[in-house]
Amino acid sequence: MRPGGKVSKSLRPTSGKVREALFNILRSRMENSRFLDLYAGTGAVGIEALRQGASEVLFVEAGRSNAVEIQKALSKYHFMDKTKIIAKKTLPFIEWAAINQMTFDIIFLDPPYHTEEIFEAMTALGTSDILSSDGIIVAEHFAKKALPDVFDALHKIRDYIYGDTVLSVYKKKRRGLINQTPAGINNCAYRI
Repeated sequence: MRPGGKVSKSLRPTSGKVREALFNILRSRMENSRFLDLYAGTGAVGIEALRQGASEVLFVEAGRSNAVEIQKALSKYHFMDKTKIIAKKTLPFIEWAAINQMTFDIIFLDPPYHTEEIFEAMTALGTSDILSSDGIIVAEHFAKKALPDVFDALHKIRDYIYGDTVLSVYKKKRRGLINQTPAGINNCAYRI
């Protein structure tokens, strides 16, 4: 359900089960993190990031009516001072954020399942420098769309599989290091 109230027919919000799993994955990294919610949709993921201790959340949502609903929800939960909503498409935003030297500790993206946007966005993130050096990216996608292990400077450290949904976790490659899996995350697929 939409935090602001209504559910848009064009949205496919992250299910409660997957959202809970996402924050179990991120729990040790949430405190004081800068969180980027790409394809924010209902804003539920970014709002939960705030509840879990993120110091700042930036919501990127191209749909203006969705952005208005996110703003209403943030106001309701008294989170406006820790947030910014950008009503912009993801790819131009990534380029803009890189030009403006913005960085984030956690980047979550959940583009429409039946498009190629996941590949385009991950490619843009892999060539940009908006992920902090120890940051991670979690990409939610349809299980039938396997993501490659590498997107330029990013490498996959694990897939979490929940029915038809996969959460793929990526981290920046570091030169000279073989195992770059963050503490507490095993390098394998995990099915629930």
